[in-house]
Amino acid sequence: MGLVRTALFNWAYARHTGGTFVFRIEDTDAARDSEESYNQLLDSLRWLGFDWDEGPEVGGPHEPYRQSQRMDTYKEIAAKLLDAGHAYYCYCSTEELDARRDAARAAGRPSGYDGHCRDLTAEQTAAYKAEGREPIVRFRMPDETITFTDLVRGELTFTPENVPDYGIVRANGAPLYTLVNPVDDALMEITHVLRGEDLLSSTPRQIALYKALLELGIAKSVPRFGHLPYVMGEGNKKLSKRDPQSSLNLYRERGFLPEGLLNYLSLLGWSFSADQDVFSTEEMVAAFDVADVNPNPARFDLKKCESINGDHIRLLDVKDFTERCRPWLQAPFAPWDPADFDESQWQTIAPHAQTRLKVLSEITDNVDFLFLPEPVSDEASWTKAMKDGSDALLRTARENLDAADWTSAESLKEAVLAAGETHGLKLGKAQAPVRVAVTGRTVGLPLFESLEILGKDKTLSRIDAALAKLTA
Repeated sequence: MGLVRTALFNWAYARHTGGTFVFRIEDTDAARDSEESYNQLLDSLRWLGFDWDEGPEVGGPHEPYRQSQRMDTYKEIAAKLLDAGHAYYCYCSTEELDARRDAARAAGRPSGYDGHCRDLTAEQTAAYKAEGREPIVRFRMPDETITFTDLVRGELTFTPENVPDYGIVRANGAPLYTLVNPVDDALMEITHVLRGEDLLSSTPRQIALYKALLELGIAKSVPRFGHLPYVMGEGNKKLSKRDPQSSLNLYRERGFLPEGLLNYLSLLGWSFSADQDVFSTEEMVAAFDVADVNPNPARFDLKKCESINGDHIRLLDVKDFTERCRPWLQAPFAPWDPADFDESQWQTIAPHAQTRLKVLSEITDNVDFLFLPEPVSDEASWTKAMKDGSDALLRTARENLDAADWTSAESLKEAVLAAGETHGLKLGKAQAPVRVAVTGRTVGLPLFESLEILGKDKTLSRIDAALAKLTA
């Protein structure tokens, strides 16, 4: 979800400013990245409603847009950085690096790379090679303070001792994110980057690399950066990819609308206005300015997210709503036999359901009483609704309903209201046993409209079954 929020802010900023939104696949990790994950990324962005001006399936002047297809480019530029003295081979082993870091910490010094291999002699290099060591490539950080103006956080300064030389190519020749990301930004002429706060520490390193690429004639400019606030989950901890609530698929399966989800995510660090939380994606684009993003961490509130999604469900055209619910009216979600599904009943009850749902998946439990042969068996609901005297109330309600006008929900309401008055109960108490007898649940869609749609015969038959159970 944090990545979706980041993509949203980039997309909205590009659309607001008339810029070019570039979708790039960073798939250099062969062990983790697959064709399946690539297709899932494309599917997710399409479902969310994002469009991109350059990228996979669209193309553009800087293709390919998959890093796994750009390896020769990274190899070539790493060689240029080495030749120009902006990078060097580092032969330090992991054990040596760890030992020196521990010693630096013990002495109270910065524990980053200490520049051990920065200026090796030819003899030292030959000795390392004779040992069979395979070097990584490190970028040589300039001995100067790096200052830049963050689009979200303002002016930031990093001193040399806190930004040591860093690896850009593994010992096996595979390029690292620290190389491929700036190189792609340079070659694709990226001017603005909005990304997570967790990448802030890498920005001064990348700015130094951009300047080296400028010197080599590879880059035209250094991008401007904006680092977005953390999204916090339960326990006020940073929302992790491993947290269940961070998975986009979870929200798709529960029936969140893309527009509802994006509306809520946009509020994690930004606000549309002081008195309006619900707005369209188009309204967000028109209002979005990265300068208005709050740098403080934003807390993900699932209930608020559900509430805003429910508001967007109610904003749908009824026909659109009925179609968006369709997946949850079919296997594997629907518990009824497909042959028992009645399209006319669904179309009739849909407007009543639309006013009640927070997520589309809730539709299944709300309408199952129409399409199941018998109501669901929920003992908790039964125990809660069927108090002493419920049998007498149900008998009176049945008599009144039998004589009621079944073309009018208001007539059915009056029948149950009259039954309640006979037994000294207000409508809320009187309708509870009827609802559970007919639907199996204590909560659901408007009862009397539901009874009208279910029909007289099924309603009375279910009340009879409830009475038989109470008698037993």
